[in-house]
Amino acid sequence: MVFITEDIIKQFGTMMEKTDEPLKKTFQNIHQEYPTENLVRFLKARDGNVSNAYKMVIDCLNWRIQNEIDNILAKPIIPSELYRAIRDSQLVGMSGYSKDGLPVIAVGVGLSTFDKASIHYYVQSHIQMNEYRDRVILPAATKRFGRYIGTCIKILDMTGLKFSALNQIKLLSVISTIDDLNYPEKTETYFIVNAPYIFSACWKVVKPLLQERTRKKVQVLSGSGRDELLKIMDYESLPHFCRREGSGSSRHSRNGTVGDCFSFDHAFHQELYNYIKEQAALRQPGAPIKHGSFHVDFPDPGPEDVKIAETIESEFMRLGEQNGLSHS
Repeated sequence: MVFITEDIIKQFGTMMEKTDEPLKKTFQNIHQEYPTENLVRFLKARDGNVSNAYKMVIDCLNWRIQNEIDNILAKPIIPSELYRAIRDSQLVGMSGYSKDGLPVIAVGVGLSTFDKASIHYYVQSHIQMNEYRDRVILPAATKRFGRYIGTCIKILDMTGLKFSALNQIKLLSVISTIDDLNYPEKTETYFIVNAPYIFSACWKVVKPLLQERTRKKVQVLSGSGRDELLKIMDYESLPHFCRREGSGSSRHSRNGTVGDCFSFDHAFHQELYNYIKEQAALRQPGAPIKHGSFHVDFPDPGPEDVKIAETIESEFMRLGEQNGLSHS
């Protein structure tokens, strides 16, 4: 376990004070008036090594400037039918808050197909949700609960996970790498629910490859995880796929749209989409919103991420051959 001392934080802060103004400006969008807490995130991601943490944050700030990330919340995905299609195929949403005030982010890993738009739209949507979380949701939670809140809880639904998920490895690796390098230590705990055998088999070989701090964050729950999750959040904050007592299902629980936090019609996505449209109108009053995706440079994954992706692919292939399935 890495222990971040006050001296280490002070040393890191002194180095950051010497950075150029454009970097300081984009760092303000990251820290939202809590610079120390956010420097600690980067220190944790680099095991307390100040030099490595400094390089990481400078690389992150340069990535933000080069890709105009500060403006991404003013770049709506239009028309709305396209955004709806993305929401139907990239299953992510916010279902509520934990009892400690942490936002609860739900992810439908098994049933996400990523087949309704280009990779650029899915990456754009993912980054927009990250930025909305960091610039709007978390500051509001901090104010509401009267203490700094800088992380969230993620509940990953593995319902429907199939061998065809191999087709999504590239996109998921891109998103994972963007998060690792530019949004480190933003998740307090990952809860895995509705895990089929294929996940359990892959988890056995992937778990040893993860860093200790990441392994400690992952909890694989039995069935839908309802009883365990109710210890840390109210029923109203449970994602729809966790509301059954046994194993839940993203697909079978999506009869309505009000309780389905993946749906474009859910309050979270309506607020997010309207916020982005409002920001676009404020930046260019009266100007038509431009069509087209917001292209972001994809960072190269680190050796650890490459190894994990290769291991998952290899295990999927092995399991597929055991079950008599062929892979192209």
